Amino acid sequence: MYESSGANLLIVHGGGPTAVINASLYGAIEEAKKHKEIAEIYGAMGGVAGILEEKFINFRNQSTSNIELLPYTPASAIGTSRKELYDADYEKIVKVLVKNNIKYLLFNGGNGSMDTCGKIHNATKQYDIRVIGIPKTIDNDIAITDHAPGFGSAARYIAASTAEVSQDIKALPIHVCVIEAMGRNAGWITAASALARRSRGDAPHLIYLPERPFNQNEFLEDVKKLYDELGGVVVVVSEGLKNDKGESIVPPVFTQGRSVYFGDVSSYLSLLIIKELGIKSRCEKPGILGRASIAYQSSIDRQEAIQVGAYSVEAAIKGETGKMVGFNRISTVPYKCELTLIPIAEVMMHEKKMPDNFINDRGNDVTAEFVEYCRPLIGDPLAQFTNFR
Repeated sequence: MYESSGANLLIVHGGGPTAVINASLYGAIEEAKKHKEIAEIYGAMGGVAGILEEKFINFRNQSTSNIELLPYTPASAIGTSRKELYDADYEKIVKVLVKNNIKYLLFNGGNGSMDTCGKIHNATKQYDIRVIGIPKTIDNDIAITDHAPGFGSAARYIAASTAEVSQDIKALPIHVCVIEAMGRNAGWITAASALARRSRGDAPHLIYLPERPFNQNEFLEDVKKLYDELGGVVVVVSEGLKNDKGESIVPPVFTQGRSVYFGDVSSYLSLLIIKELGIKSRCEKPGILGRASIAYQSSIDRQEAIQVGAYSVEAAIKGETGKMVGFNRISTVPYKCELTLIPIAEVMMHEKKMPDNFINDRGNDVTAEFVEYCRPLIGDPLAQFTNFR
């Protein structure tokens, strides 16, 4: 049995899962085992609710074979949540941490979770509790860091899926296919569909991002022109497309409190194409398939997720707190990033959107600069498809 006079470490997941969130968990667990300062290695079951309810799993009691499966397991092995916290909850979290001799808290999540992470850090300042954020998001919208674990795999999924769909559309070029990608406010995943292209003219033929106001007339013009040329057209759109007033192009279908639920953008646009252009159209919405896919998990994404998990433990042991682990890109070709620590206050609820130089002038495609930026993150090259012309 492992014995240590040190303090305990707790890992908690927040927000939507990714294909590599468990890889970061694995990295943190394995690194924690190396340090005599750490006694028990806990995971909060079900996100922050697991802290409040003191539902912990002890990873020292788990078999080596189970731990080794984590980097290749989708979703969150310890569960996660989007639970809204109030001042009283933060006070209770502190009490739970102190009661359980938890000196090291690692919070793995996106920008919303980093806000929670920062608030927990502020609440624990008078105690010797070290709080470190581990970046995680498929949306790639965490500020400061070059990118975030989870995005590379989601990007690989949308690129591969778009490439596969494009072969179907090319084989039977009679309609327009509109694919809807996740990312309500930031278009990083939608943009990554561009990596499906191998040569000029390949799908996706049009890409629309939430960073630019959606112009319905220009959209119909673009679709009609390409349909007349090709017969089959593939369009990739963000779920968060908005008009020039900043309103969703799809009317809300249900409202509950502060939450507003909209219909599918892909379905709306497909019907628009049929009604306005008289062209056959169909819609596809992979949705959470894109964040749960292990088949399309990026090897680079997995490797980097493990690294940030391990680095967060190293930082906490060295006395760092109130920081998030981030990536600083050294070069793109060859691809090289270094890990760094970012003050959590600079990340909390700050949303990183696609910059202008990554979007073309008409707002219906991405630029070569984006493709260059994104390509290393999806890992090994996508499978090559046979092309009969």
